[in-house]
Amino acid sequence: MLFRQSLFQSVLDRLDTEEDTSEQEEAAHRIRGLNVSFAAAVPGGETPETHRPDEAYRDNLGDPIIPPEPEPAPQEPEPPTMPEHLSRTSREEIAAELAITAEHTREILQEKRRGFAKANHPDSVAALFREQATTRMTLANQLIDEAIRRLRR
Repeated sequence: MLFRQSLFQSVLDRLDTEEDTSEQEEAAHRIRGLNVSFAAAVPGGETPETHRPDEAYRDNLGDPIIPPEPEPAPQEPEPPTMPEHLSRTSREEIAAELAITAEHTREILQEKRRGFAKANHPDSVAALFREQATTRMTLANQLIDEAIRRLRR
């Protein structure tokens, strides 16, 4: 610490002197006359002034870009056809389809319910046919529930 200077001031003075010596060292290593960027000749004998960088970019692209053909307008899908079994919505037709007999056990009746639901559940058919599927499921469930009640007697 120098006389009558704070520690902070003495550090600033030292940094100033170090900065001056580093500038002198850099100047000694610099080659005079090359302080601008160096531009080499472009292949083909063109000078850099006549060569456009965007042309080099286009040269690397290869074939010209051909815009894709517009996609044809989407065709409306054909309306779904109703499965034949959904047209049978009477109680007698569903009873014949289930073929419930007095010998069936509760487990067999539950299997019939699951199998019927797998083929006829409203969630597994198109929206247009949900009403028919709901009717079929309702009647099948009623028939199977009645058969299970008769087993208890």
